Amino acid sequence: MTLQTALSGLNGAQTGLNTVSNDLANASTTAFKSQTALFGDIYPTGESNVPGIGVATSEIDTDYSQGNLSATGNPLDTAIQGSGFFTVRNNGTQQYTRDGSFSLDSDGTLVTSTGATVLGFAAGAASASGAPAPITINTGAVPANATANVGLTLDLNSGDTVPVNPVFNPADPTSYNESTSVAGYDSLGNANRVNLYFVENAVGAGATPTWTVYAQPVSPTGADIGAPANLSTLTFSSDGVLTGGSPATLAVNWANGSANSNIAFNFTGTTLGAQNFAVAGTTNDGYAPGSYNGVSISTNGAVSATYSNGQTVNAGTLAIANFINQAGLQPVTGNLYASTATSGQPVIDAPGVGQAGQIKGGYLEQSNASTSSLLVSLIQFQQAYQANTSVIQTEQTDSQRLVQI
Repeated sequence: MTLQTALSGLNGAQTGLNTVSNDLANASTTAFKSQTALFGDIYPTGESNVPGIGVATSEIDTDYSQGNLSATGNPLDTAIQGSGFFTVRNNGTQQYTRDGSFSLDSDGTLVTSTGATVLGFAAGAASASGAPAPITINTGAVPANATANVGLTLDLNSGDTVPVNPVFNPADPTSYNESTSVAGYDSLGNANRVNLYFVENAVGAGATPTWTVYAQPVSPTGADIGAPANLSTLTFSSDGVLTGGSPATLAVNWANGSANSNIAFNFTGTTLGAQNFAVAGTTNDGYAPGSYNGVSISTNGAVSATYSNGQTVNAGTLAIANFINQAGLQPVTGNLYASTATSGQPVIDAPGVGQAGQIKGGYLEQSNASTSSLLVSLIQFQQAYQANTSVIQTEQTDSQRLVQI
């Protein structure tokens, strides 16, 4: 019986050594979660008031507490601040990890350091819309987009007077009151301009002035394209609020091999008052071609690519999984975890939604293994191993003596 007791102790010490050694080996592994071997004593079945007959391993407990976050400067490195796991696809199976050492593969798909595909929700979709899917970023060129809509909010001066020259001529500043310009990208991405001229119209005494808007397309070289067009007449209430003339559409033949354009100008928000002329705001849905500049991940998990033409494209949102009983997760190779019947099915949300933690881009979570504590445990298990080895050696010596008698 002494031999069996010592053998159980030897096995327990070996399990402890293996667990501690694995923790020490992963002390520098990103987001590694340390483990602890838990033991229970063994007693003969149905016996009482007798010595125990050894030790058995009860379970290997995982410490899921968050490790420290370390800045890396790599925009694709990502840490979860709070609870949850990144959702990935590994060899066709959905698994989970806290390791946010992400990169892009040759197809521009977001992957982990071990090659597992990072999953998320499509750009603009609700976090619960469908199953998570791979997040792929366009690392090539972005084609041009012809300007189709321009938003222009103006402050017009009610103190202006009717121009001296009643016949509009863009070359004659005395024939208009104010002017500005906006970009007019064609289908090839050429940065044309559209010059806009604002002319106060003569009205009856006491009436609120109206303003005629003329538009003159101009090529990138500065050459006028066609004749100026009478785009719209803006009307206002006595309070200076825009009441008519918006939106208005300008048809343009750029005459450079690109497609003809129809640009809708929206003047919503434009006011008339005792104020200096100013452009309060502009929007423009056109842009030139651009090349890939880089990627960033925001606190809400949005993965956004930026391009040389100033465009930012949301490629998707990271999916964060939580479990009713994360202690039931099964660790697998590659710093990954698999769900089990004990852990329950994952509850998957976007970062910051429900129980899902938020994202810290440019950071990685460090291992939560404490080297100093592990070294103490290592010594304790070594001593236990040596002590049980001594008991076994003594038992063998005594057995040999008995055989010799």
